Amino acid sequence: MPVYRAPIQDTLFQLNEVLGIERYADLPGFANATPDMVEAVLNEAGKFCEEVLFPINRTGDLEGCTRREDGTVTTPEGFKAAYRAYCDAGWTLLTQPEEFGGQGLPHVVGFPAEEYVMAANQAFAMYPGLTQAAATAILVKGSDEQKATYAPRMISGEWGGTMNLTEPHCGTDLGLIRTRAVPNGDGSHAITGTKIFISSGEHDLTDNIIHLVLAKTPDAPDNVKGISLFLVPKFLVNEDGSLGARNSLSCGSIEHKMGIHANATCVMNYDGATGWMVGEENKGLAAMFVMMNAARLGVGIQGLGQADIAFQNAVQYAQDRRQGRAVTGPADPQEKADPLFVHPDVRRMLMDGKAVVEGLRALCLWGALQVDLAHAAASEEERQGADDLVSLLTPVIKGYGTDKGFEVAVNAQQVFGGHGYIEEQGMSQYVRDARITMIYEGANGVQAMDLVGRKLAQNGGRAIQAFFA
Repeated sequence: MPVYRAPIQDTLFQLNEVLGIERYADLPGFANATPDMVEAVLNEAGKFCEEVLFPINRTGDLEGCTRREDGTVTTPEGFKAAYRAYCDAGWTLLTQPEEFGGQGLPHVVGFPAEEYVMAANQAFAMYPGLTQAAATAILVKGSDEQKATYAPRMISGEWGGTMNLTEPHCGTDLGLIRTRAVPNGDGSHAITGTKIFISSGEHDLTDNIIHLVLAKTPDAPDNVKGISLFLVPKFLVNEDGSLGARNSLSCGSIEHKMGIHANATCVMNYDGATGWMVGEENKGLAAMFVMMNAARLGVGIQGLGQADIAFQNAVQYAQDRRQGRAVTGPADPQEKADPLFVHPDVRRMLMDGKAVVEGLRALCLWGALQVDLAHAAASEEERQGADDLVSLLTPVIKGYGTDKGFEVAVNAQQVFGGHGYIEEQGMSQYVRDARITMIYEGANGVQAMDLVGRKLAQNGGRAIQAFFA
């Protein structure tokens, strides 16, 4: 049976000895991130993931989500209780602004907790992960009223959140979207259209789901310059904050996927649903990219998480399974066979996996530190330099991190031989779940085009020059 142990000591080594985050104690958000506090947070996060989320990972994969005749979706057994425990323990609050109910800790502390959650149960992690990314977009681009109405309850986990971009005929080329937003005359819009591949689009974990939907207004240019972003709640919200009428939107179906079975990937139908514009008209793609960039970094961490849990299981199997003899002679003469560890090809795959996991963790944590410095560094020059690096690193962490994460998962499965192909061993799930990370939030070929076509030359090559300086 699969196992998982949160890599707390390796994370602490990276934070304290490699990044030296104590150096930033005078910056906003870092004052409370003392070594003792960080260690306590990571220990509790690891314990929660090992004891609550990991045990329902395989069962959730086997059961999947269920769409009812009325269009509602139920998550697998144990997910609702786990989500409630996750929110009650405050895990949704770690890095969110204190003024909206968050704890205000730096992202370099929040990223490791995300890694543990994603490794223990990637499908579960997507529910709060997308919600936090949607809340971030509202905080950056939303009106004061939108921030006050929606952000606190999304940050607390009481309400969920999604991003709605893809349509049946277009994914990467969003200029082709057909979803329309017609003004209602009262500041709201009527949203009509169909969106597909909507992760967490409908479920039973939260009382409300706040959908961020890309659509075009009637007179908008019929290309990427005519896209606006709209906030479309599952339930309308009354002036006193209570939930009102059900909005005119529904889950038409859920996709039957290769992996992440416990996350509801939905076809969402909007039939004149009431929505409110977020940010400026025809500037929706820029607003959505606030959420997308956060999600892309999160997907890179998913690649790391799947690599780590697959690697951990391969190491244990190689220690326990005995087959054949070492080429140099018996390693354990008293036994009938030696552990798999003695075979060069097994050692190669495991050492490659170890190097990739530790290297990716270092890269992700350094990227998280740059996210923090982009907002909190003392000088404008330092903030700009960190922001440049975040822009440069995002397609790298997402693309390279998930390519290598999948590769490690496949090699870990290979260590198991034929047993790795059997579902009860769990390795198949890690391979299947890791595969999607190379596809969603912008396929990795798109990440490569973003890096080479835009990010390297951006601002005269300022970011890449700073990276190599």
